[in-house]
Amino acid sequence: MHDLLNVILLGIVEGITEFLPISSTGHLLIAEKLGLGARSDLFNVGIQAGAILAVTLIYWKRIVELLTRWRDPANRDYLLKLIVAFGITAVLGLIAVKLGFKLPTEVKPVAWALVIGGVWMIAAEQIAAGKPDRSAITWPVAIGVGIAQMIAGLFPGTSRSAATIFTAMLLGTSNRAAATEFAFLVGIPTMYAATGLELLKTVKAGGIHEDWTALAVGFVVSGVVAFAAVKWLLGYIRAHRFTPFAIYRIVVGIALLVWMPA
Repeated sequence: MHDLLNVILLGIVEGITEFLPISSTGHLLIAEKLGLGARSDLFNVGIQAGAILAVTLIYWKRIVELLTRWRDPANRDYLLKLIVAFGITAVLGLIAVKLGFKLPTEVKPVAWALVIGGVWMIAAEQIAAGKPDRSAITWPVAIGVGIAQMIAGLFPGTSRSAATIFTAMLLGTSNRAAATEFAFLVGIPTMYAATGLELLKTVKAGGIHEDWTALAVGFVVSGVVAFAAVKWLLGYIRAHRFTPFAIYRIVVGIALLVWMPA
């Protein structure tokens, strides 16, 4: 029962933080260090997939429109940019895997990523605020988002959503809602692919030895919480900046550096 409660708490943490620009991977690492228990990479990626499923459901009309009306020039252009952004992330990700890159498991790098990312968010939003309100997704935005997504995946605490949203805003898509939609849509195939890759890697390593009940519970909890969190976020950003999230990152990062320096 105690372990099940921990799984539920991890699912809640993942659901809240996956798409809010505060880093889900970083928060999961912090939660594990605080006593919720270390989990397998498959578990962590699996509950992330629950959050991605929630966003898929939120954007399902947009996804269907892009896939069924791809002959429309605007839809075809947008879809092609999504494919290119995902392709860049996938290629760079495979290169990182081949090079044997491993995610850091210490708190200190996460803390610094939270602080630096928070400062960067404040600066980026100030710069974007001085630009005309533009919703168009340009090729520099698509390419930049693909690269940013990969960088965020390599450094826990960076936040995939923060990296991609603010890269889009700095490169020309100054409208917060438009930048967020593109960033989230690129994240859908990326995280499904990451889940499949982790599953394949686990099988090749000698089979799957996973607590499927815990994974299923975490998946469902993460999905439900993420659905509510993203719905709230999409309403929030219509009239508010991301500044409170940046301040939160800085405060949490500094607190970790002070109380959990190791």
